[in-house]
Amino acid sequence: MNPETLAALMASDTPHAVLDLRERGAYQRGHIFRATLLPRRELELRLPALVPSPAVPIVLVDEDGALAALAGPTLAAMGYRDVRALEGGLAAWRAAGRPLVQGVNVFSKVFGEQALHHWKTPEIAPKDLADRIARRDDMVIVDSRTPEEYHRACVPGAISVPGGELVFRILDLVKSPEQTIVVHCGGRTRSYIGAESLRRMGLPNPIVALKNGTMGWDLAGLTLERGATRGAPAVSPRSRAAAALVAKRVAAEDNVRFVTPAELQALLARRAERAVYLLDVRTREEYGAGHIAGAVWSPGGQTVQATDEYVAVRAGTIVLTCDGFARATLTAAWLRRMGFPDVAVLSGGLPAWTEAGGGIETGHPSPAPFGYEAARAAVPSVKPGELGDAVVIDVDPSDAYARGHVPGATWVCRSRLEARIGAVAPDRARPVVVTCADGRVSTLAAATLRTLGYDARVLEGGTRAWDAAGRPLESGATKLGDTPDDVVRRPHDHGRPAMEAYLAWEEALDGQGVSPVDLLAWAR
Repeated sequence: MNPETLAALMASDTPHAVLDLRERGAYQRGHIFRATLLPRRELELRLPALVPSPAVPIVLVDEDGALAALAGPTLAAMGYRDVRALEGGLAAWRAAGRPLVQGVNVFSKVFGEQALHHWKTPEIAPKDLADRIARRDDMVIVDSRTPEEYHRACVPGAISVPGGELVFRILDLVKSPEQTIVVHCGGRTRSYIGAESLRRMGLPNPIVALKNGTMGWDLAGLTLERGATRGAPAVSPRSRAAAALVAKRVAAEDNVRFVTPAELQALLARRAERAVYLLDVRTREEYGAGHIAGAVWSPGGQTVQATDEYVAVRAGTIVLTCDGFARATLTAAWLRRMGFPDVAVLSGGLPAWTEAGGGIETGHPSPAPFGYEAARAAVPSVKPGELGDAVVIDVDPSDAYARGHVPGATWVCRSRLEARIGAVAPDRARPVVVTCADGRVSTLAAATLRTLGYDARVLEGGTRAWDAAGRPLESGATKLGDTPDDVVRRPHDHGRPAMEAYLAWEEALDGQGVSPVDLLAWAR
């Protein structure tokens, strides 16, 4: 598919997915707007959730076509029937004068900036908030990010309430109508979306977003709190009832569609021909305690903040579910405002599904990657004490490799294994042992090497088994056989210049010239 045809497809209403097969570092430096990041090494793990129908047309994108050529047979083996590649890769796209955008989750962040400007979300500067904290002003500060991000560093005294939980739980935290509510995240998007969610409740409280979040706090020379564990209490009947009333009003205002359990069953039965996403927006603990079989855990705040990490087919059907309807409805309303054309909520949520006899799962499923069983049958394994003089290759993410790996192992990105193996293991007669954390992805990698004529084996149980056997691990990026562009450090980790550059980039998104989201058209 040439650049002109791809651009026309992406501008159409035809269901499709555009998958960028490069690693995160390359993708972040420049990609096609609304292309989904899916590194080639993750295809067998993540593609079925990102593109749940084998009939949906898929276009593969990389720099020059090399990764697409390697990925095509994998998608065919997985049953995808309409797979094409961008002819000439991104080099041809650029040569045709077509734009690229920088960053990740760009679509969601463009929406956040447009929301700020459209609704004129009130903001508070970091030093002003610090002064109010020092005066002990009556405030509730909530961190709308994930609990993991909150625990790493938050504004002093903040309470962890992920964005999708704010409307559901805020009344259990606010003690009076005069109390100011401050919403913060790490940068900008989730602060604004969270603040606007609360403002839409119609609360009498002053509601503000912390300008530039924890990065702004850090840049102002203020000290973040680390290791915090505060969270909202279990939701009370009062807070639950208030959220339900808001959700009913929002559903009417935004024309949120509801489906019955029987209608959801019928939708899921059509997945062979249509992309249907079933996303559970509750907390990690609630999802783990029991969820609809096959539902993907997609907490509400992250579903809005990083939509492209859950949905690759924009024109697909998205069904959201929770323990009733409030959280799913509020998340659905945001997705509708972002322009997703087919969003629905399961009426009655998990209880209604259970009453209708629908299947339930517990825990957080971690299915084996596609092709794992066949690869395991074809690839010999070796125990930790049987390496001999084999070349050891680690195909874990580069940050996991740096934390601890088999001594002497060479790190190679699995996406580019075929291109790098000649330099790492020039003697094909010498055995190669491949490892990763648990031995699953390394089994697929070893199977690939065997097709290339290598005597490849897999370390039984992976690096964890090596460690459990009491054998030493080596740390650090000691032996890199490839460029570690698969993991990108956060701006916080790079210091002031990186944080300033990131915030300037995010603030400029609304005027960057990318295709706008549909907020303004919706508002009109």
